[in-house]
Amino acid sequence: MDLRKIKKLIDLLEESNLAELEIKEGEEVVRLSRVPKGTVTVAQPMAVQAAPVAAAPVAAAAAPAEAAPAESALPPGHVVKAPMVGTFYASASPGAAAFVKVGQQVKAGETLGIIEAMKMFNQIEADVAGTVKAILLENGQPVEFDQPMFVIG
Repeated sequence: MDLRKIKKLIDLLEESNLAELEIKEGEEVVRLSRVPKGTVTVAQPMAVQAAPVAAAPVAAAAAPAEAAPAESALPPGHVVKAPMVGTFYASASPGAAAFVKVGQQVKAGETLGIIEAMKMFNQIEADVAGTVKAILLENGQPVEFDQPMFVIG
């Protein structure tokens, strides 16, 4: 899809009162979305967004209380958190051995896993040297932004 078509799609989105527009042309997909001026967006977990409006305040109030015990249940050490939303993979290919295992020594910059986001594979590297104390995700599991992934001690 060429740039002129994308610019026309942007103009169409601007002129309409649509919030989102997605066009598929063969294998190419273009998705445009906008937030109306004067509105504030709040990132929420998918379960809260899907909840009825009346249940949203209760679910939103419960989320911080649930997050705190999960964070404190982690073993002591440096927590490596997800830098993006995507799918976590523990190895480079389905049959390959995992990049790291619990109890393994790692150096700063060593690959711990991969997050696939929008068909791009992003290596997650250790930012400190130490021993992997915990791997908090399963292979193929969806991961949210800032979600704890590894504990290195």
